[in-house]
Amino acid sequence: MADDELADLVARAAASENGDGDRYSRQKALAALIPVLARSAKASGVRAVAAGRWLTDLIVELAPRIAVRDIQTLRRQHTGHTDIEIAERLIRQATRTTAGIGAAAGGLAAVEFLSPPMLLATPVQLAAEMLAVTAVELKLVAELHELLGRPAAGTTSERASAYLMSWVRRRAISPELTGAGLSAVFGAAAKRELRSQVLRRLGRSTTSLAPFLAGAVAGAEVNRRATKALGETLLAELRELSKDRWFRQL
Repeated sequence: MADDELADLVARAAASENGDGDRYSRQKALAALIPVLARSAKASGVRAVAAGRWLTDLIVELAPRIAVRDIQTLRRQHTGHTDIEIAERLIRQATRTTAGIGAAAGGLAAVEFLSPPMLLATPVQLAAEMLAVTAVELKLVAELHELLGRPAAGTTSERASAYLMSWVRRRAISPELTGAGLSAVFGAAAKRELRSQVLRRLGRSTTSLAPFLAGAVAGAEVNRRATKALGETLLAELRELSKDRWFRQL
């Protein structure tokens, strides 16, 4: 279960203000996250961890805790830009952030590569990177929907479920998927989809475990491509769904 400590550590690792060059800050956040995740994984059991259920449940619990800016806040923070320009800036920022997380995780792995006892924490280290990247991408998904006039409806939990399914499927939220219906939709089948997506992303994240600094370069590039593709796909689809909507122009 994701508690306040876990959510705070993930937020620190995923913070955009760390910047591209502040790899050390991200490494510290990821390193602090590892023992917390190790305790959680131990409590969940080997089978749940190996099957991906543990990390899937963490993501489901974490999703409602991710801070999402509404359209008024986004416009206020990006004065002088059209809505589409703001969306493009959000994608670039998220791409830089997840690339920074991949680089930090790869750098952390390089430091630990010569320390065999630390290699025992490798699965948990991958989970730490995955949670941070997911937090960034879920925030991007939610804010693109907010900005392009397709915000999810319902409670905080219901909105988080809708954005999580958008992230899993790499598709914009269906107009009819709103309100109380989300609870029913995000059931066992949806969790299986989420688990499959998580396991695929974990497989790609193993590039950050390459020895020396090769992992930092590979991890940054893998994350950069995935986040960029997600953002551009959603932006194109949301623009099409909202083609009759008036966007704020300069």
